[in-house]
Amino acid sequence: DSLTVFFLLGYLFILNWRLTLIVAVLLPAIGWLVSKINRRLRRLNREHQLLTNELSYIVEETVGGYKVVKVHNGEQYEMSRFGEMSRRLRGYQMRMTVSGGLAQPLTQFLASIALAIVVTIAVVQASHDQTTVGGFVAFVTSMLLVISPLKHLIDVNQPLQRGMTAAELIFGLIDEPAEPEGGGKPLERARGEIEFRDVSFAYGPEGRPILESVYFSAAPGEMIALAGPSGSGKTTLVNLLPRFFDPSGGQILVDGVPLPEYDIHALRSQIAMVSQDVTLFNDTVANNVAYGQTADPERVEHALRAANLWDTIAALPEGAATLVGDNGMKLSGGQRQRLAIARAIYKDAPILILDEATSALDSESERHVQAALETLMKGRTTLVIAHRLSTIERADRILVMEAGRIVERGSHQQLLEQRGLYAHLHKIQFQQHAA
Repeated sequence: DSLTVFFLLGYLFILNWRLTLIVAVLLPAIGWLVSKINRRLRRLNREHQLLTNELSYIVEETVGGYKVVKVHNGEQYEMSRFGEMSRRLRGYQMRMTVSGGLAQPLTQFLASIALAIVVTIAVVQASHDQTTVGGFVAFVTSMLLVISPLKHLIDVNQPLQRGMTAAELIFGLIDEPAEPEGGGKPLERARGEIEFRDVSFAYGPEGRPILESVYFSAAPGEMIALAGPSGSGKTTLVNLLPRFFDPSGGQILVDGVPLPEYDIHALRSQIAMVSQDVTLFNDTVANNVAYGQTADPERVEHALRAANLWDTIAALPEGAATLVGDNGMKLSGGQRQRLAIARAIYKDAPILILDEATSALDSESERHVQAALETLMKGRTTLVIAHRLSTIERADRILVMEAGRIVERGSHQQLLEQRGLYAHLHKIQFQQHAA
């Protein structure tokens, strides 16, 4: 279509350059009009895409939290949220349709004006013998032929703008910095020596500091417990070790080497992690236990036995080949957490991170799992986060955190004798347990 328009304009110029100049004068007006419509379409498409994302999020949130919605009778509220977002989305769609629909009739209107002017001038030229009837007919016919490809070019404008808006969002995601791969230093089997040197961390350059001047070291095979009130930075601290985030200041070393110097995959292969938010995949029990590795039936059974879960799994019709469902929905909360512990046991990594690893277990299961964890922790460096202080009394050292800083450190008995924050937290839990 572009080539057709270009060729016909050239032909018109050859036929009658004076009349062609009159047509050419209207081209900037058409260009300006299309450019204004393009800018509006681009803005509306961007807003439409963002609203579509928000609508999808509302649906996902409502479906995922259906238990809370039902128990609090929130159906009408969620329907009103969905309806309001749908109305806003419809409004943007209508404006996009109107804007896109304006381009063609306005362009044709301007072309009709140009045609009327050309016919008028051509009649004057013919009366003065400045053009022939054949030349006039050829010019008008060629000019009418320009309108059809020009219309096609205008029609393609709306989907083109929609595609460009989507491309902006896609390329924005692609241009996000990739996770750093590290310096490439291999790490076959870590000794487990960990050191935090004056580590600080904040989310973003303007964010509030989450960690400030944290320093401690852990010898190979040592168990370090992190205690303190919620929001003190314990989970953020352990998330820095596998480089889920990089510290804003200071250094973290494993076996005396700063983390960025290691290949990131080699580093993470040395770390097993069990968090309070368990993630399971819609796969078999065996594949969840051996996630990231080849499932060895004997090792899977050993890991499940160590996590006090083998009897439950063996009783299932398909045993370890049973699908656990979406995020382990076929298992209870305690079973899901024990399966995550079995995954850590199977990995057999020299560094363990346990973030409230027994929070969802009943007392009997917790006793068995604690015994399994104590066996697992032998010869391994372990960082343990526990709100129940009774589970960390035998730690080699306890670091007490408050507002992103380590305010106390020592053994369980030493911290009780200091009568500080740890002793206060221990007293509160002891009173609750006694009650």
